[in-house]
Amino acid sequence: MSKGWKYGLGMGVLIVLLFIVNLLVGSVSIPAGEVFRILSGGEAGKASWSFILWESRLPQALTALLCGGALAVCGLMLQTAFKNPLAGPSILGINTGASLGVACVMLLFGGSISAGTFSLSGFFSVLAGAFVGAMTIMALILFLSTLIRSNVMLLIAGIMIGYIASSVISLLNFFATAEGVQSYMIWGMGNFGGVSLQQMPAFASVTVLGLIGSLLLIKPLNALLLGDRYAENLGINIRSVRNWLLIVTGVLTAITTAFCGPVSFIGLAVPHVARLILGTSNHNSLLPVTILCGSAVALICNLLCVLPGEAGVIPLNAVTPMIGAPVVIYVIVSQRKPGAFN
Repeated sequence: MSKGWKYGLGMGVLIVLLFIVNLLVGSVSIPAGEVFRILSGGEAGKASWSFILWESRLPQALTALLCGGALAVCGLMLQTAFKNPLAGPSILGINTGASLGVACVMLLFGGSISAGTFSLSGFFSVLAGAFVGAMTIMALILFLSTLIRSNVMLLIAGIMIGYIASSVISLLNFFATAEGVQSYMIWGMGNFGGVSLQQMPAFASVTVLGLIGSLLLIKPLNALLLGDRYAENLGINIRSVRNWLLIVTGVLTAITTAFCGPVSFIGLAVPHVARLILGTSNHNSLLPVTILCGSAVALICNLLCVLPGEAGVIPLNAVTPMIGAPVVIYVIVSQRKPGAFN
């Protein structure tokens, strides 16, 4: 059995264990026996336990599982494509575009979107704003990719677009009401509890399709590791691969940010954790293990968020940097030569 398969199976077992623990642990204490009875279709000792499990813990654990894998694989693909160890889902401004969409809904339109007889309010208006904002920025990046041949220049253009979007968000915050600013700030802290069990099929379908799309890019990503000229000699269309990569990362970033808020560090740090575990840059094993590793890290973060119990739930983006930042610092320190990236 290859090293990739061994670590993949080990990570799969870890994910199953973490998933079960996420169902057992929360702000309300539910006996383990009751949890398994409820999941198997039995009657709960208390009606509230059944509600908490089906409407909160189960969808939250599933969301963390999918969101972590999606953000991690986005980070890996962007780091490979741009040959930059510090590239992540937010690097091209797609995350910030989603944040701008939400800021417009919450701070400019007062939490609702209306067009003639059509109207959206509450969670669905936030969801729509985030998705439209992210996809708008992605469309702009795709347009720029037809004009800019250099990956480095495209990366810089993405960062600049992110700065512009951030400036608009700052202006909206400045002129908004205190209630609007508070609502936006809470959304910006990130939360895996944004997907209900009814919304899960749609969220899971888009995310799984994006993950399948990333798996189809394994061969071109391996070719890109050897350099653009070598990849072209192998018959790889660099521009086409880059556009497909942008579409896959854009859709995955948009759907996760729309439902969960701008989750930090998972996309940036997890690919490096996977590289350290495997000791290889071969995407045949690295990409699947990165997806599994991202799911495991997200489940750990979700678990840490609910550890205070009755005292409350810690914001997600207060937890992810504690895991991600040390990894990023290690990567920066371990770079022996400027620009070295293996």
